[in-house]
Amino acid sequence: MATIVSTLFSALDGVVEIDPAWHFPYFDERMGAAVGEDYEGADVLLLGRVTYDSFAGAWPDREAAGGEDAGFAKTLGDTRKVVATRGSHDLGWRNVEKVQGDLVEAVTALKAEPGVGKVVIPGSVSVVRQLLAAGLVDELRLLVHPVAARKGERLFDEGDAIYPLRLLSSDVFPTGVVRLVYAPAELPAAAKYEDVTDKVPGGAES
Repeated sequence: MATIVSTLFSALDGVVEIDPAWHFPYFDERMGAAVGEDYEGADVLLLGRVTYDSFAGAWPDREAAGGEDAGFAKTLGDTRKVVATRGSHDLGWRNVEKVQGDLVEAVTALKAEPGVGKVVIPGSVSVVRQLLAAGLVDELRLLVHPVAARKGERLFDEGDAIYPLRLLSSDVFPTGVVRLVYAPAELPAAAKYEDVTDKVPGGAES
């Protein structure tokens, strides 16, 4: 069964819609290494249409240009890409296919597909939200920038269900960026205020 990894750049206020004004000033060697680790060993990239259009509009040209980022661009081009889109026209990049049918059903099948060990979801907030709700995301990897974006799309929308998470690892970069890796979890216990009064400051004085 494949592991599904969501990787996102985030501001402190939960905005994950990247604005170059707050993102690139914090992009250094440590962040580059973290991104490389997220993509390492990926058998499939799962992308929403907006993120895919951004990738396809930039990385093929960067590969052709042969600059410092051409190696990573080639890796993206060579990797199998599955795109959640309702459009019918050609997606215009190699090794790309469309999600067939319902997203959750398609990803459930992809997760069980022989030979697929790691599926990476770069950005693609709407896709991540649907898969979190379906319990299909195994790791949520966030690079949290020390800035409040104040505008833009946030990862978590309003809803009835809460998403308890377990922190797998954390790392602080010299820029102040914090890398957080979470996995789905259960709440530690059922509790109300009456159950924690002895933990309130001064509540357990001896």
